[in-house]
Amino acid sequence: MILLDFNQIALSNIFIQKLNEENMIRHMILNSIRMYNKKYRDEYGQMVICCDGMNTWRRDYFPEYKANRKKHRETDDSQDWNEVFRVLDLVRTEIKEYLPYKVLHMDGCEADDIIGALTLKTQEFGQDEPIMIISSDKDFIQLQKFKNVKQFSPMQKKLVKDKDGNPRTYLFNHIMRGDAGDGIPNVLSADDTFISDKNQSPLRQTRIDDWLEKSDNLRECMDDNTYRNYQRNKKLIDLTEIPEDVVQNIINNFIEQPIAPRMKVLNYLIKKRCNQLIEVVEEFYNGETVNLRSS
Repeated sequence: MILLDFNQIALSNIFIQKLNEENMIRHMILNSIRMYNKKYRDEYGQMVICCDGMNTWRRDYFPEYKANRKKHRETDDSQDWNEVFRVLDLVRTEIKEYLPYKVLHMDGCEADDIIGALTLKTQEFGQDEPIMIISSDKDFIQLQKFKNVKQFSPMQKKLVKDKDGNPRTYLFNHIMRGDAGDGIPNVLSADDTFISDKNQSPLRQTRIDDWLEKSDNLRECMDDNTYRNYQRNKKLIDLTEIPEDVVQNIINNFIEQPIAPRMKVLNYLIKKRCNQLIEVVEEFYNGETVNLRSS
């Protein structure tokens, strides 16, 4: 299964290439999908387009989650972000209707949840088909604890691996240090650190290493506030912490969503005047599908 992080790939390219016109954004997204499908379909099979939804459960749990991104966009006049998100919504809807892929987009969850849920569920069912995650988000390194999971970073143009080769240790460090890009402070810092433009409290690696050695009994090693922040970060970062109702919603959508027939692809590309992509239309066709229902 190829799990493509739609928003991350689209937004990173839009930001780097300064794309701001509908047809240019559409072509970039479609060409990226075509390229990764061609590259990985023979080995990894079916592609699933994983999209960020609205009203995510992480925002309900932690209102400061990604609030710093919104603040940045409001002061960034280099892009018309309302127009960008309008085009992303439009193209996502077009892909679902005309291209032969499952496009998972639902309120309450992000692409992280979809990728995490599908990966964890296939492991739970004992299915060992290879999984390729297409995303530059390092949150997915934790899923490489499963031997059949790999990740390709479009930004780095290479496979992503933890430098120490230990995804479990990487996850522990990630939880302790938080994720500034997502507005998650380290375990020594307050919830509003980033939205209030505060500095994080210093956290030395030696202290994290000490906690790692005592990870079976962290409650005894931390004061109340630090342990509370550890639980906060673990809930937000560890993909095994996705609420079960969110996981089940994702699995149900994956099982029930039909795939557009191949014949629609060419007509869509002609309609949108994607002339360069018409010449390689067969590279959009999907690999073998994964059946979670039988599991």
